[in-house]
Amino acid sequence: MSLLERFFTGERLELNERTRGDMQGRFVQLSDGITHYEIEGPRDGPLVVLIHGFSVPQFIWDPTFKALVVAGFRVLRYDLFGRGFSDRPHRTNNRDFFVRQLSELLDALAIQEPANLVSLSMGAVVAVEFANRYPERVGTLSFIDPAGFDLELPCTVRLVFVPVIGEILLGMFNLLGTKALLVSMLGDFYKPTQEALNAFVPRYQTQMLYRGFKRSLLSTLRAGMLDEDLSPFRKLATSPIPIQLIWGWEDATVPYKHHKTFLQLLPQTEFHPIDQAGHIPHFERPDVVSPILVEFLQRYITIMAR
Repeated sequence: MSLLERFFTGERLELNERTRGDMQGRFVQLSDGITHYEIEGPRDGPLVVLIHGFSVPQFIWDPTFKALVVAGFRVLRYDLFGRGFSDRPHRTNNRDFFVRQLSELLDALAIQEPANLVSLSMGAVVAVEFANRYPERVGTLSFIDPAGFDLELPCTVRLVFVPVIGEILLGMFNLLGTKALLVSMLGDFYKPTQEALNAFVPRYQTQMLYRGFKRSLLSTLRAGMLDEDLSPFRKLATSPIPIQLIWGWEDATVPYKHHKTFLQLLPQTEFHPIDQAGHIPHFERPDVVSPILVEFLQRYITIMAR
């Protein structure tokens, strides 16, 4: 990467053994690169895997991760490639790519039991595709404000999808600085508190310093990971996997109205609308969402164990 490119993207650092030396969590080499992950909880506890969304890495699961560990689950969360402290490989960031990452991560950790997948936003696209391909590896599915539905993006935003123009627009976005970042990212909140901002903004910005972040986001957009595609959800209609849906009433990112379509496709779903919450209800209102997740998982894991 040239000096001009580094200035234009703002990505000054390289992810390598030296820069990862002081980072929390663990790292594992997979076929497409190194994945950053954390796993906690009793070794004999039921496994829950947390899959984050389009651009916010695994820290978005902080309150959920803690609540599930306290409840006795073995909890795994990880950074999707291109985000957080996982590698940014030069690959097409499509469904095959992200499903392979999850499958290989479970294999690398010698996890053979069915995983209970909890996904947020674009993580739902990964989770539903994984469940359709490997149903024997999935115990339950919990979706929080899932992508895969029409995001109603304006034409100006869709310009990012266009080669060259997209790179220029993201470079301009970086040069505009923190204010532009806040305006964009805080749209996921309903009413962000200062405490929430302090837990969110600096950690989001940190990942932006490492080379390949914006390239990965562009590849993900262009691979259709945020496009409307109901077919993977439709395939689950006859699946015996227990399904839970949680959605913030004030979600302006993936509009709340799409819950109706989800429930039409998967009428067996347990549905929990969350008031006074936007696109990340588990982060904004963990006091409400965490008990819902824990109760669902405990109930179905008990049933399946009989």
